[in-house]
Order: sequence, then C-alpha cells, then structure tokens
Amino acid sequence: MDISIHNSSEKVSVSDDSFAAEFNETLVHQLVVSFMSASRSGTKAQKTRSDVSGGGAKPFRQKGTGRARAGTIRSPLWRSGGVTFAARPRDFSKKLNKKMYRAGMRSIVSELIRQDRLIVVDEMKLAEPKTKLMISRMNDLGVTSGLVLTDGLDSSVYLAARNIPQLMVMDVAIVDPLSLVRHEKVVVDQAALKRLEERLS
Repeated sequence: MDISIHNSSEKVSVSDDSFAAEFNETLVHQLVVSFMSASRSGTKAQKTRSDVSGGGAKPFRQKGTGRARAGTIRSPLWRSGGVTFAARPRDFSKKLNKKMYRAGMRSIVSELIRQDRLIVVDEMKLAEPKTKLMISRMNDLGVTSGLVLTDGLDSSVYLAARNIPQLMVMDVAIVDPLSLVRHEKVVVDQAALKRLEERLS
C-alpha cells in the first residue's frame, strides 16, 4: 500500500501485511494490559511477625494474670507488631508471545492509518532546539497533542518538544503500544516509518 506524505505529492510504499492488518480489539487489549502490568514495580513490602525485630521472650506468664495469653509482643494484635497479611514484592508482568506482540502492534498501526491519525512527513528536523519552532511545525501539521516518532532520538527535536504539554518525542525503536493508543495523532518521518516496518514484519 502507499501512504501519502504530508504537504507533498509523493507517496511512500509500505507492506500491506504490516500496515493494512485487521483490527483485533481483544489482542490490542491484551497487549496494552501486558505492557501496563510489566511497568508496575511490584516492590511493595510489609513485615510479618517474624520479620519485626524483638519479641523473642514471652511477655508475661501464661496463666494467672487475667489477661489473654500472649507469646510475643510482635503479634499483629499488638502495637508495633507485624502485619497479619503482609504485602510481598511480586511480579505483575503477563506473558505475551512475540508473534502476538507484533500482530497487536500491526493492528494498532493499521487502525491509526484507517482513522487518519498517522501523519507521515518527509523529515523531522529543526534548525535549532527551540520550542517556538516545534510549535510552528506542529501547527503546520494540524497537531495539538500527539506522538512524534523519529529514527534515533534527535536532540534538537527532543529539547524543542519537552516543554510542550501533550506532545511526546520517542525513538521508533522503543515505541510501545500504550503510547500509540493514547495519543490523538502520531507523526512519523520516512526513515522512522521504514524502521517501524522492520519491527512489525
């Protein structure tokens, strides 16, 4: 298939398998959930009665005091004691096969094209790392909020965009499904588009 380059009569040819795939909502949902789950640190931790220091001696004798029996001052019933069902570090990641991941990414990119949310430009370069220049460039493209994909992270483009709310610049080699789904528009230059095609094939 051919994709038109913005403000140009030229077109760039890409693979139908990668950019004209059917939208699989179930697979895309799995992909986004898997990515978000893997992003969780899972480092929450609390101490059980065995983790809290102290409490080795029985606080008072078993019988004759009129109080409930107690074996340790670190019981969860006591102040400064352990936690009954203490949280432990855990891994939230969900397994997703490589084939499923690529198929899901193809589905997302293809849907972006069908919805006219993917804008292809000839080249994404700026003379200087100035926010004003980046805003002007985005206005020319009709983009108020979106994702800019480049082949390798260009420092001028990145520095010019980092002060603009709701505009994100990312290397196409590390683009993730959540970034593609959550942004209204995705701007990609020709070099990045070819790199994306290699990733999806």
